[in-house]
Amino acid sequence: MSELVRTEVHHRTLVVTLNRPEARNALSRQLIRDLRAAVRDGQGDDAIDVIVLTGADPAFCAGLDLKELGSGSSDLAETAPKDGTPVAARGPLPPGPKPVIGAINGAAITGGFELALACDFLVASDRARFADTHARVGIQPWWGLSVLLPQAIGVRRAREMSTTGNFCDAQRALDWGLVNHVVPHDDLLRFTRGLAADIASSDQRAVRQIYATYAEGSRVTVGDAWLVESDAAAAWQGKGLDPDEIERRRQGVVDRGRSQLS
Repeated sequence: MSELVRTEVHHRTLVVTLNRPEARNALSRQLIRDLRAAVRDGQGDDAIDVIVLTGADPAFCAGLDLKELGSGSSDLAETAPKDGTPVAARGPLPPGPKPVIGAINGAAITGGFELALACDFLVASDRARFADTHARVGIQPWWGLSVLLPQAIGVRRAREMSTTGNFCDAQRALDWGLVNHVVPHDDLLRFTRGLAADIASSDQRAVRQIYATYAEGSRVTVGDAWLVESDAAAAWQGKGLDPDEIERRRQGVVDRGRSQLS
């Protein structure tokens, strides 16, 4: 990849690292291009099942590079979605069928917060911090924060975060449902790669169909989302099921559950 984005593969998991630590991984136009290219490559690589996105310490991402944004250049503004852009392609990450886990190693601020929200779910280091400072800087979100943040923590908390610009630490983020786990900083990638390995050990066709169903259901009413799911299930079952294979996998689920809960 480039010097701005590092990539590594660990057991069918692609780890993408924002690598501009001297600027707290602030998103320049070039960094955005390289990030999108790395994720797009991972989504299209048959050897990859899961993508993990993180930042080079000390920050996850400080947001858009305000020096570049304030220089009079329109390049960063061009990262906003245009009329007619498909919903799935409107955020900072290119769409694809594979799960993207955010490993939030430090501050995720404004555009960096939007980048975190674009991931499918988040694991936070105990050093993680979150803030929406759009209103304090005097700009507006365009990568879906006003949609995704209420989905994650509820509209009242989202309004508070966006209007105050106050910071939320890792524990509060966990309490509010913004992140799935908080782990010691030095364990962040090990723990996140473990979750990725759990995903990779599932039936990948089923994983991607379930993710597609979640995505389509999130763009319609609740009632229609039920129909999205039932239609997807009917199409899946209509392709035929192997009872012996299902029984083998069912026994594997039972054995795995016993080992995890013992």
